[in-house]
Amino acid sequence: MNLACQAVLFDMDGVLTDSTVSAERAWTQWAHEFGVDPEQVLRGLHGRRATDTVRMHVPASAHAGALRRINEIEVADAGSTAPIPGARELVDSLPGNWAVVTSAPPELLTVRLAAVGIPLPSVVINGDDVTHGKPDPEGYLKAAGKLGLPIGECVVFEDSGNGVAAGLAAEAASVVGVGAEALHTPAPVVVPDLRAVQWTGRGLRVTAALRRPSA
Repeated sequence: MNLACQAVLFDMDGVLTDSTVSAERAWTQWAHEFGVDPEQVLRGLHGRRATDTVRMHVPASAHAGALRRINEIEVADAGSTAPIPGARELVDSLPGNWAVVTSAPPELLTVRLAAVGIPLPSVVINGDDVTHGKPDPEGYLKAAGKLGLPIGECVVFEDSGNGVAAGLAAEAASVVGVGAEALHTPAPVVVPDLRAVQWTGRGLRVTAALRRPSA
């Protein structure tokens, strides 16, 4: 299966980096510190900005301190982040035509990518760069604009429901889900990991898929 495009827009967590265990451990610790039910915090956590999650669970007067604390915990645990198979090989094959669009704040973005050996691309949209986080399409539209391309010439890679919704709302050329959990999203194409994707010079070739557009 071939996906024509001029650029590739990647989410980070669950797409380039495997940080699920680290993130859930950090948010569980945070929940205990702030007297919040960890199960409620972890529900719907992935694909959402930390500031939005914090706002759901603490009063406005405590928001700044609570947000600062979760950022501290997550950055301290970033060394346990693992690479998604095939991620480094795919980004290394791209001719500079890629961006990262993540809900993570800037410091966490930097340390998690560094932990898996993936360089920062020239275009990065982090959680602090947008007014509205995913599922709003703002981040993907900004990334395409900074690359100087229409979003319809870009393929989005996502793993969460919020992220897939953002890519679809942006009207990207295609939205590719990564990992088995992405089968629970409306992503029209789902791959097991990024070893299943290759850059052809004209777009992307998908060599193995858990879901295809006709499914």
